[in-house]
Amino acid sequence: MRKHDIEHRLHDTAEHVTERARYYADGASSSAQDLLERGRRRIHERFGGRGSYGRQLSRAAEDFADEANYHYRRLRRQVNRHPAATVAIVAGTIGAFLLLRQAFRRDDD
Repeated sequence: MRKHDIEHRLHDTAEHVTERARYYADGASSSAQDLLERGRRRIHERFGGRGSYGRQLSRAAEDFADEANYHYRRLRRQVNRHPAATVAIVAGTIGAFLLLRQAFRRDDD
């Protein structure tokens, strides 16, 4: 019975972390897309009609957006396929952040 409870809690935790990771990834993707779109519009307004420089900047912005979209989709696949690994990665990242924060805080005192 106890093993079942532990497995159930780990499964629930993995699902919760997966949902949160999707939520944050969606928010980051949306913000990045908005920033890229605004930047693309500004570049087009500034350099749109003049020479190849505007085209180069526009292509670079599109390449950057494509790369960000690729990494976002890759992260979503990772979260969907390996929720336990995602929980471990998130926990490790948070733990490392807290350890570094504690280490730097001690130096300041």
